This record gives sequence, C-alpha cells and structure tokens, in this order.
Amino acid sequence: MTLPIAWAAAREAVFAAGSAAAPGPVPVPLAASDGLTLAAPLVTLTDLPAFPTSSVDGWAARGPAPWRIVGRVLAGNRAEPLDEDGTCVEIATGGMVPRGTTAIVRVEDSTTTDGAVTGEPRRLPDWRRQGEEAAAGEELLPAGIPVTPGVIGLAASCGYDELSCRPAPRAALLVFGDELLTAGTPGAGRVRDALGPSLPSWLRRAGAQVVHERGPVADTLEDHVAALRGAIDAGAQLICTTGGTMHGPVDHLHPALAELGAQYVVNTVAVRPGFPMLVARLPGGQFVAGLPGNPQSTFVALVSLVLPLLAGLSGRPLPTLGTVTLGADVPGRGDFTHLALVTLAGGRALPVAHVGSAMLRGLANSVGFAVIPPGAEGREGTVAQMVPLLDGERS
Repeated sequence: MTLPIAWAAAREAVFAAGSAAAPGPVPVPLAASDGLTLAAPLVTLTDLPAFPTSSVDGWAARGPAPWRIVGRVLAGNRAEPLDEDGTCVEIATGGMVPRGTTAIVRVEDSTTTDGAVTGEPRRLPDWRRQGEEAAAGEELLPAGIPVTPGVIGLAASCGYDELSCRPAPRAALLVFGDELLTAGTPGAGRVRDALGPSLPSWLRRAGAQVVHERGPVADTLEDHVAALRGAIDAGAQLICTTGGTMHGPVDHLHPALAELGAQYVVNTVAVRPGFPMLVARLPGGQFVAGLPGNPQSTFVALVSLVLPLLAGLSGRPLPTLGTVTLGADVPGRGDFTHLALVTLAGGRALPVAHVGSAMLRGLANSVGFAVIPPGAEGREGTVAQMVPLLDGERS
C-alpha cells in the first residue's frame, strides 16, 4: 500500500517537477501577452518620462513676469529652448517643457494682455521631471509575475514592442465515469457531470490554455489509455483526469498510467478531503494530474497539486498561502492536513455548511480553504493559513 505524502511536501514536489520542465521564454507582442508570465525583469529602455512634460495647460516661462509669448508647444512637438528671461511659450498638457523653463503657470492662473503674460505659478511644480518615475535601466518588475493589462501599459510606456514571456501551459481535461450525464436532470443511478463544465474555467484562470476536453470516458482500461493518448496527441503538457484514482473495480487510471510507462511524482496525499490524488510524468514529459471524482475532493486536489504544478510550468513562484483568523473552531483530521472551506464574515473565517466530498454548495459559498495541520485543531481566534480560491481575475 502506498503511504500518502504530507500535503506541504506534495505541493513542493509537484512545483519542483513543473519548474524543471518549464519551457523556455519566447518573445510575444504586447497585445498578445496578457495572462502569460514575464520571463525577464522589465527594465526601462529610457527615462520615465523620457523628457520633462507639462502636467497642465498654461505657459512655460523663463525668469520673472511679465513674459513675452514666443511660441507654442503642443503634445507630440519638440520644444525649442527658452534662451531669454521674460519669455514664455503656450504649452498643452503632455507637451515637452522647453529647456530653460523656470516655471509653468496654469492658464487659469494667468492673464494675457498685448502679447504678454502675467500670473503666479503654484507652489508645487506643474510638470513632470525627466526620470521622475524611473531612470533608464531601472528594474520595474521582476521575472515570474503574471502579465496584466497594467504590466502591458507600463511596458509600452517604456518603449517595448514585445515581452519575453513563458508560454501558457497547454492543458487537457478527461472526465472518467459511466455514471455521468452531460445534460438534463440526474436520476435513475446517473449523476450530472459537474466537473467537465467547470474545471476548464479553473484551469484558464490559473493561466493554462485548455487545448483538449473529453468526457465522459467509459470505465474501461482501453478507453482510459485511448483518452490519455488523445490528450497527448492534442499537444497537452498537463492532462487532468477526474475519477479512477482509487483501486476499485472500475478505477483504471493507475493501470493506464502503468501501460503508458508513467512514473509518479506524487501518489496519494495526506489531506482530507481528497487524499487519493496523484501527479505522474509520462515518458514524453507530459504530466497527468489524477483528481478524485467527488467534486469537492476534485477541487482540493486542484489547489493542492494542479495550481503548484501550473505555477512551475509557467515559471512563476510557488503559490503563497494567505492567513485568516478563525471565527469558529475547525476540527482537525488526525494525521491528515484538513482543508476546510471557509467564508469571511466580520474579517474572520467561518466554516461553511454542505462540505461533503460529493458536494459543491459549500465550495460555491466559500473564499478558500483554511489549512488545519496534521495533529492539530483550529481554534476560534487563532490564525490559520488559507489557500484562496481563484477569483474572477486571470492569475
């Protein structure tokens, strides 16, 4: 009998395996980089801003008032220097501040008479100095972070046309089970497949590109092997399966992995619910994440093994655990880590109801899993680690 690996050790093992197999960086146009992973630090190609720019509409002036108007600078135009005291140019917001400028006077703080301007500049300068935000060559963002619209905008402002990124891991989903319905109301011994419609969204939110889906896959060894080979042929680097992780009469995942020559990275984890979970590596380098068939257990396996594995394959750090203050007692699970679904109320984490392995109601009302270590109990008022559920933003 295989002894389950500790939950924390399992997370680290699959993350290390994924990191070792992560593909190299590729150049990606800015517009196509959203959701990928930055493969190199984002370093400024120029000062930010590259030249001094006006923050307001007004007058760029040199010396004391009154100032004789000698020109105009609009955004996008090169500014000629102000060489004489007592001169100014009309300037628009975003316009290049001429060399020699000693003050910018807002249009609403100025008066123009016979081609001369008078007015009082504000106490704080109304222009952005060259390099005020960053100096050329300064590191703005580290490698290993997700590319977001904010990152894309910052890169564009620095002069980048493309970014060095880790490509999104390609994932497949195989749902095993003769008992599953894909439409209609459950009954007569058949249950509705809740994982086929939902797991691809979770994988995408974790940064994966879902390239292949199949289910339900019939409960035979031949169909399991054929389904795995189909996912390999589709180019998946990570194949997630649901069900069949035990050793019952219709559990064919382990024999299928043996037939394909797979080696286990993790085989069963000391966590409740969901301990019969696994990650194996195929001879071609693909990973198979075997998730239990009971829905809540599936999602425990997802946050325990799949998310760390995807982080490694993406070139990202191991997902960090948050902390919460428990608002009620949470039982332990003996020698197993207990991942307990919780919601937040008044800044404290409260256990939710309907948390059986086959239930999804509790998951839908939760923000994450409180982590109760082996041999411990979660006591009201104490701080516990928490695995957050993915929200609506891309990871």
